[in-house]
Amino acid sequence: MPRSLHLGSVVPPGLVVDHIEVGAGLTITARPTAASARCPRCDGISSRVHSRYIRTLSDLPIAGRRVVITISVRRFRCVGTECRTKVFAERLEPDLAAAYARRTGRLETIVHHLGLALGGRPAESFARRLMVPASRDTMLRTVRRRAQRPAETLAVIGIDDWAFRRGQRYGTLICDLERRRVVALLPDRESGTVEAWLTAHPEIAILARDRGGGYGEAAARALPTTIQVADRWHLMENASAAFLDAVRKSMTAIRVAVGAATIDPNRLTCAERLQYEGYRRRTATAKAILTLSRQGMPIRQIVCTTGHSRRLVRHVLRGLSGDVFRARQSSLESYLPRLDDEWAAGCRNGAELWRRLRAGGFTGSLRVVGEWATRRRRHEQSPAGAPGKVPSARLLARLMTTGRDGLSKAEAVTVTTIEAAVPALDEARSLLAGFQAMIRERRTHDLDTWIDTAARSLLASFANGLSRDRKAVAAALAEPWSNGQTEGQITRLKLVKRQMFGRAKLDLLEARLIGVG
Repeated sequence: MPRSLHLGSVVPPGLVVDHIEVGAGLTITARPTAASARCPRCDGISSRVHSRYIRTLSDLPIAGRRVVITISVRRFRCVGTECRTKVFAERLEPDLAAAYARRTGRLETIVHHLGLALGGRPAESFARRLMVPASRDTMLRTVRRRAQRPAETLAVIGIDDWAFRRGQRYGTLICDLERRRVVALLPDRESGTVEAWLTAHPEIAILARDRGGGYGEAAARALPTTIQVADRWHLMENASAAFLDAVRKSMTAIRVAVGAATIDPNRLTCAERLQYEGYRRRTATAKAILTLSRQGMPIRQIVCTTGHSRRLVRHVLRGLSGDVFRARQSSLESYLPRLDDEWAAGCRNGAELWRRLRAGGFTGSLRVVGEWATRRRRHEQSPAGAPGKVPSARLLARLMTTGRDGLSKAEAVTVTTIEAAVPALDEARSLLAGFQAMIRERRTHDLDTWIDTAARSLLASFANGLSRDRKAVAAALAEPWSNGQTEGQITRLKLVKRQMFGRAKLDLLEARLIGVG
């Protein structure tokens, strides 16, 4: 059934249309329908008209044309004898336009949502295509003005930091985990700032966080009865990092086990020789730092004496030495089977191997293939029983935590050799598997036993950290909450920040993340 378009469905309610002019745009002349108005100061009703003036409002476009509504607004005399206001202008309906507004309420809503979704410049470009008259500054002002903080009572929150600029300046994001929304952005991650915000919200019962000490200490001071929950993903990630550190501490014993304790520089390629020289410099640096430490010199003085960073000094004193050869992802990974076949067929020239790979779609350089051929040739020319090349610590950690059915024969032999020669590392691998199973299955009763056992192993540092934060770790096994939703909101914040080229101030970020309506 066809429907006709009535003028009342185009013009906002509360107006009587006197004239419509169609040109490049659409100009609608109208006047209010009310016979009287209410004084904004004394709330008295008056029908005594003093004068009139023209108020112009932008409205939603019609048929690709911009719409302007010119309204003849009346001024009334206040009839209140004690009211200080003598003359006042009538207010339009709230749904039509707010006081002093230059846009109708429905156009203001569109501008607000465009600013929320796209920011300033992209929203301005899109609004121009929609025939909506609004600049990028107008978009951002509207977003800021209409921002509303949620008024619901908070019971379960997640808290984490985010970077204004990575490595230099950080803020704090607080998320309502029950309603899955951001409730506050703090300008830094200092414990004092967080403590002040938490003190203003004593109704919080559960707080999910990562294992960083600052937020936990602030929550303990501000809300001592609140349950703190450590994030389970961070617990798993910290456990894996602790096992990687254990592998790095055991690299000397691993090199002896796999027959790579000594290195012949004559068998190295140019790139490997550069890495080996860097390893020797790192070894000399570590030796100097350890010598000063044995003499009783504190870390701060060692940093001032040697000129090395505090991070490097701490790593050396903890036994976290680097690998001789740092394994990197190579562009040859997917072509290694074909290279082995060509080599077995008798092709031993690096340039010819490269040309054959190029014909098969390889996009890497000649140098990569040439170094592979040099390594392969020198390996075949080396005498039997000569020391081989040990994998990197990161690769060994991955191999040891991968099921045997997922390893090649050579990798399985390497892992078996290391397990037999370095039993402490095999024990750490078993402890890691037990900890991950405990987290997945939420076995709270096994936590104390695991910490006591791990405290006597290569994972002692990680176990001591869990012991200091035991209540939060136990709550992570018992409570259903985690910081996953908070991490997702931080990803959303990064998207919003990059939309605005990283130049958004905190109030605008907060308005776009928290703003509703």
